[in-house]
Amino acid sequence: MPLYYIIVLALVQGITEFLPISSSAHLLFVHAAFNDGGLKDAWSEDLIMDLAVHVGTLLSVLLYFRKDVLKMFVGLRDIATGDSNSEKSRLLVNVLIGSIPVIIVGGIANVLEPAILRDLNVICFTTIVFGILLWWADKKYPSDRKVAQITRRDALLIGLAQVISLIPGTSRSGITMTAGRMLGLSRTESAHYSLLLAMIVTSGAGLLGVVRLINAENIALTTDALVAVLLSFIAGLATIIAMMRFLKTSSFAPFAIYRIGMGLILIWLIYTGVVT
Repeated sequence: MPLYYIIVLALVQGITEFLPISSSAHLLFVHAAFNDGGLKDAWSEDLIMDLAVHVGTLLSVLLYFRKDVLKMFVGLRDIATGDSNSEKSRLLVNVLIGSIPVIIVGGIANVLEPAILRDLNVICFTTIVFGILLWWADKKYPSDRKVAQITRRDALLIGLAQVISLIPGTSRSGITMTAGRMLGLSRTESAHYSLLLAMIVTSGAGLLGVVRLINAENIALTTDALVAVLLSFIAGLATIIAMMRFLKTSSFAPFAIYRIGMGLILIWLIYTGVVT
């Protein structure tokens, strides 16, 4: 795979993974551009590279929220010693509860590989609709709750919302931030919890990528994947820092407007035959 392809792919993933704008839709643009608009023939190799750049973004979120990661490890110790109601154990339990639904459904989807996961029309629809939903939730609901105040019921509801992100174009971060806003979390706190959930979900994607690489037995592809991991890690870390600072003073409206515009552009590309 050409180096410039890997660089663009890694940068796009690193920048879009944590923003509520759908990384899958952006990766679609990249694959279409470098595959001359045809996506189906390169599906298997593209999927492996997508999983590789997800590993890079996983490493970036682990580094940024290293204090929370430490808290969750301490929470595991608290649970083992019988203190399941400490702040640290509650954080761990809530992140796990929020992750279980998508792990179960995602595992099933990985086995079945339904056609909806590769349907370009679906990506257009979800990119626009869930962008509008994010905008609406951001304007309508109160915003004074913090991650520490999330209940197990809240965690489950956000986790169920996260299942929808298995449909490309929805945006995992977008739908979880939307759910967080609907439950009264502030903008920064909804992003905070969304990124904590990303640790678990992206770990699964990373493991799947390793398995596919091993099965592929392709040394060149493995080298390409490692380069992509490094670049997406750098881009992901920079994006998290920028987004968290932005949300302290701004709304989700710019992201929603961007999604709507991108969805409309994608519709035009598909129906003019530029992307097939």
